[in-house]
Order: sequence, then structure tokens, then C-alpha cells
Amino acid sequence: MRPPDVDVSAFSSACPGRTNEDFAAWSDRVAVVVDGAGMPDALRAPCLHGVSWFAETLGTALCSAAGGGGSLRSALASAIEHTTHAHRDTCAVDDPLSPSATLAVLRQHGDTLQWLVLGDCTLVLERGGAVEAISDTRLSAVARSERTAMKSAPPGSAERRRLHALLVRAERTCRNRPGGYWVAASEPHAADAALYGSYPSRDVARAALMTDGAARLVTPFALADWSACLGILEDQGPESLIDQVRDAELTDNRLTRWPRSKLHDDATVVYVRP
Repeated sequence: MRPPDVDVSAFSSACPGRTNEDFAAWSDRVAVVVDGAGMPDALRAPCLHGVSWFAETLGTALCSAAGGGGSLRSALASAIEHTTHAHRDTCAVDDPLSPSATLAVLRQHGDTLQWLVLGDCTLVLERGGAVEAISDTRLSAVARSERTAMKSAPPGSAERRRLHALLVRAERTCRNRPGGYWVAASEPHAADAALYGSYPSRDVARAALMTDGAARLVTPFALADWSACLGILEDQGPESLIDQVRDAELTDNRLTRWPRSKLHDDATVVYVRP
């Protein structure tokens, strides 16, 4: 991704009424999206700084570290270590409820495009006329009974809020351990569990990095496929894609057509045209 041949556009939208816990950054060779893991109101993270600070600190450090010559996994490990050090003296960084984040990274390295995904952010790549979406779905395999119970409770009810808090607690006990799921929190070794790969730069026509709130148009809403998403980004831009997500969310304010933990989510897209 070397200028002036690369066109990057991005847009981020907070969950209405809340602080944005997503973060995006890019340079001449690197693009990063970070999705901070939000907390139900019933739970309190043992961190003075909050999830937004964590996502921005991690994303800034990752964009900088990925600009070097090491592997993307080592860049992520370095960014996690930097972020943990920045608040270890004031916050309970090893507590399961401490801030964490999922992320996606794309980097130009010589004649290759390298990528890394940790958690449920999505990287969409168009290669040779085919579109590929890469996301880490291990979180969906844990705490299934708690997730089912929460989705069965009436939206907006006190019972649903209670069950959502129980779901998050159950998920966090499985965080960054074998058989569970992996995210960026306080453990640099989580970077070893990230999905990664590379392709010749000449084979990639365009790419998008999305947090799961932006990817809703495809999953779970199924109102477009990944190819159509790239088309929207190309013709109308990232803000239009997220506007379509918001419009769809409002058509299902009872969370019955598309069962999910909350009506809205932070939504962020970085669109790259090599």
C-alpha cells in the first residue's frame, strides 16, 4: 500500500448514545481496525481508562509497530505489551473483565500484501474476481447456553440485561486460553493465535477491514454479500455502507428478525484500493 497508487477511505460510527469503542488508523503501508470489547452497564471494567482508550492506544501502537520489518504477529505482540505497560500500574490488567479488543491488519510488504485477524473483525479481499472474507469466529463457540438464554429474553428488559452480564462473564472466563477464544488484552502471546497470511499485491484488487458492527449488513442481516459490500464501498463510500447498517438495525428494534445482544453496535470500515 504505497502512495500515490493506494486510495484509502474510512468511516467510524459510534453506537448511538454511547462513546465509540472502535478505532482505525492507516499509514502509507499499513491499515488497522480495532474493535474494543464493550461491557454491559451492569459490569464495571477494572480499568481507570476505559475501552475507548484501550482500543486507541493498542491501534496506534499496532499501526506503528506493523510499519517495521518484523512479522505482523510480532508487531501485535509488541502493541499488546506496550498497551499493557501503559496502565499496569493503575489498573487490574490481568482481570478477565479488563479491556480487550479484536482487530484486523493489512500491510504492504515488498511485493506482498500481508494480513492478520484476531477476533471477530473481518478482512474482505477481492482477488482474481473472487471475494474472500476472513474472520475469527472462535468466540461464538463458547458460552453457548448463556448466549441462547440472553437471546430468549425480551429486548430491553431487566432480565435481558442480567443475562447479558452473565454471558459476558462466561465469555471472559474463556478468554485467551486453549479451547476458548483469543483477543488482544494483556497477554502478548495471544498474537500467536491470530489468523494470518499473505498474497501477491498484484493479485489484490481491493480490500476492506471491518469491525463486526459494520459487517452486520452481511452477517447476521444477510442483506448483501461481501462482493456487494465492496461495491457499496467503491461506489458510495464507507459512510453509506454504515448508514445502510443503521437503517437495517432500526427495522428490527425488537431484535427478533436478527437476534443479537444489542440494537446497535459501533461500526468502522477502512476501504483500501491498492
